[in-house]
Amino acid sequence: MAYKKIEYGFSFADIAIQAHSDKNRNHLFLRQVESVIDWQPIHDLLMKYYQTGKSKAGEKAYPPLLLFKCLLLQKWFQIKSDPELESQINDRISFKSFLQLPLEQPSPDHSTFSRFRSRLNKDAMTKINGNLLLQFHQHGLSINQGIAVDARLVKLASRPVSKEQLKELKKQAEPPEGKLDKNGNLKKFSRDLESDWTVKNHKPHFGLKEHSSVDTENGFILAIYLSPSSQDDSIHLPMVVISSIHTTDKVQTVYADKGYAGGPNRRFLALNKIKDGIMRKDSITAKAN
Repeated sequence: MAYKKIEYGFSFADIAIQAHSDKNRNHLFLRQVESVIDWQPIHDLLMKYYQTGKSKAGEKAYPPLLLFKCLLLQKWFQIKSDPELESQINDRISFKSFLQLPLEQPSPDHSTFSRFRSRLNKDAMTKINGNLLLQFHQHGLSINQGIAVDARLVKLASRPVSKEQLKELKKQAEPPEGKLDKNGNLKKFSRDLESDWTVKNHKPHFGLKEHSSVDTENGFILAIYLSPSSQDDSIHLPMVVISSIHTTDKVQTVYADKGYAGGPNRRFLALNKIKDGIMRKDSITAKAN
């Protein structure tokens, strides 16, 4: 396995910091998480689905469990971008401790987070996150009382291409030979062809859109669902809600912003007897909530 070797050992700085960690709420929260999670089954699932780093050739890759834990920190602490996540890991001692990353070792580059996210398919992310949530549930934590759904644009590390080039790349990838390299072997790396262009706040964006849900009581991530950035948010709410159900408990309420408003989603919630917490859009007769 060609993974970076990360050895977490206590330095004098670590010992001095640990003496005051009991007064740090982030430290306490992450320590509690560590005490209830068995990371081995999550590691096994990641190794099954994540192919990067399994070849001995090329530069060594970060262990997938480390990168997955970085994404958990991003959601739990509402960090809005991958560059900001990189900065926070470098700046926050509690994050370094949770990741078992030595104080002197820098965070993975923000582009590494983007590539890791795009290389795990939807089925893999559902199974990995589902295992984590079941562990929380087994420790008596309710995760379906209320869920909040939100979307954000994800900028890819790969170079943007025009709509015409993207269309041509998709056409080339359709036949079986389009998935092979010049030697006839399955390509190790390929462009994510689901990414595309959209405009937000008058600025063009190339990449994907991440729809995620968290439980409103504990802030745990329930589902992460990626779509082309140009697609309307509202069509993805049913899939996000369905993917958020990891136990026999019924989802009580779904909260979402105006991007998810619309008759189909309100009917979906009504049919499944889920309270509607989607914000209302402005209309001629009424102001939005």
